[in-house]
Amino acid sequence: MKRVVSVSLGSPARDHAVTLRLRGEEIRVERLGVKGDLDAAVALVRALDGRVDAIGIGGIEFYLPIGPRRYHWRDAKRLRQAIRTSKVGDGNGLRALLARRTVSALERQLRAEGRTLAGMPALSTTAIARYALAEELVRAGCRLTCGDFMFALGLPIPLDSLGSVRTLGRILLPLVTQLPYRWLYTLGDAQLAPPVEKWASAYARATLIAGDFLQIRAHMPRDLRGKIILTNTTTPRDVDDLRARGVRLLVTETPRLEGRSFGANVIEALLLALTDKPPDRLDPADLDALADELGLLPSVEILAPAGDRVPDRKPEAAAGLRRTAITGGTG
Repeated sequence: MKRVVSVSLGSPARDHAVTLRLRGEEIRVERLGVKGDLDAAVALVRALDGRVDAIGIGGIEFYLPIGPRRYHWRDAKRLRQAIRTSKVGDGNGLRALLARRTVSALERQLRAEGRTLAGMPALSTTAIARYALAEELVRAGCRLTCGDFMFALGLPIPLDSLGSVRTLGRILLPLVTQLPYRWLYTLGDAQLAPPVEKWASAYARATLIAGDFLQIRAHMPRDLRGKIILTNTTTPRDVDDLRARGVRLLVTETPRLEGRSFGANVIEALLLALTDKPPDRLDPADLDALADELGLLPSVEILAPAGDRVPDRKPEAAAGLRRTAITGGTG
């Protein structure tokens, strides 16, 4: 049996494990959270290296790709250097592929309902962290607002172009990526804290809310009737919460496996474990073909009837700021 393990800086409460049968063989896929403890994550990946077929790195990625530029996280280098033998994925190898597939899947669903992404108001919580997804939404015709200042820095400054996001990245990321990661992103059991409502008008104006789920959740209002959430990983509890808030459609970049959608790092590690090609010889077309073969499609879930409309009243604004960051991810 092949084994893929994702080591995540997130909470163990979001751990999950499944056994799949793919290409005629069984493969065990696990997610192990370390409560934000970077030292524990490094020790765990060292213990797993060479004993599992592939390792996923969750809660952090090795670098942030913004257009042609890459900004490498200082703390992530320790994790990468601890892996010598096993194949490793942090999700970056699939970001563009998943973004393209997910936006296409959502557009197909909307067209079946007589709607389209073209002209739809959308909010990206931090486009720096999900630049490929933001690009795909703009390409599909969304009127995109980028909330990087709001969700990452707590400043009421929306950005209305990807050019502004690239400029922000060039200015901030060379410094930000050298800071301790725990200063910048909610890690460990803090990920389980209740949302603190903020930026109500930004949520209210958007029909589509896209980005890292923990960032979406951090400030989401009680009333999300009629909204579309496009995100990465969600647990059954997350889905129940979104349904209770009235979310119309939940779209996740990765398939739901036994109730939970795994992060991009897990799916990348899974694909790497299932191919004999060395990682440095794999190109996006190889991963695209393998994902097709395995049926690893985005998940589109209808959580509320189509008749539910977005409320006319503005959701009640709430004070308070919860620290989230210019970072990539739940995992």
